[in-house]
Amino acid sequence: MLSYHLLISAAALWIYMTAFYFAARIRNDNSLADVAWGLGFVLLAFVNLAAAGAITLRQTAVTLLVTIWGLRLAVHVYSRSRGKPEDFRYAEMRRKWGKRAPLFSYLRVFLLQGVLLYIIAIPVILIHTAPGALFGITDALGIFLWSAGFAVEAAADAQLRRFVRFRKSPENPIMTGGLWRFSRHPNYFGEALLWWGIFLLAVRVPGGWAGVISPLLIGFLLRFVSGVPLLERKYADNPRFREYAARTNAFFPWFEKRK
Repeated sequence: MLSYHLLISAAALWIYMTAFYFAARIRNDNSLADVAWGLGFVLLAFVNLAAAGAITLRQTAVTLLVTIWGLRLAVHVYSRSRGKPEDFRYAEMRRKWGKRAPLFSYLRVFLLQGVLLYIIAIPVILIHTAPGALFGITDALGIFLWSAGFAVEAAADAQLRRFVRFRKSPENPIMTGGLWRFSRHPNYFGEALLWWGIFLLAVRVPGGWAGVISPLLIGFLLRFVSGVPLLERKYADNPRFREYAARTNAFFPWFEKRK
């Protein structure tokens, strides 16, 4: 049963990411990979739900939670990038790769993102392979953590969107209020937190503890690879950002450091 779910998940993701790659080629904009991210989890949730046979409360719950999160994130990313040039991170990759950009874009942006998405979705896949025990304390805690993480991510994104829209100094766009007062990347923290919630929903199904790789990987990626470091490099020469970074935690929310 597990091998079947893993196989159909891999096949669905390959087709899905390849389709987004060709769409990005047509638009000459690899930023579409960011839109594909959240929707990819929704796809896997429904593919596995359809393959589950008898549907349990836990399977329904995790599918609903992943769908709410994935759709919100995709809409947010698309609305943020609509009508704008390719994200600076992907534009930088394209310049670096030169003539190899089409191949490397497929392998190192879309397929690599598909592999990471696949690994992070392991708890979702595991939940759909077996009914597991009845709802318990870990499930309740999981839903609570997911809810808290989702609220933080959505609120942080909304605050940043409002700030960018109405800021008085377009040349110095450093958000330092709201949740951003306590973390330089509260939206990333919220995303990592909600995946801990998804993992806790999986611990009462057979092999569910293996799903711990999901929140560990997404947390590592956001904090040390594709999230915080890449974005902060963009503002590294901004004196206002350096002052903000000196007093504000990068990831985990906490009170400002005293000078």
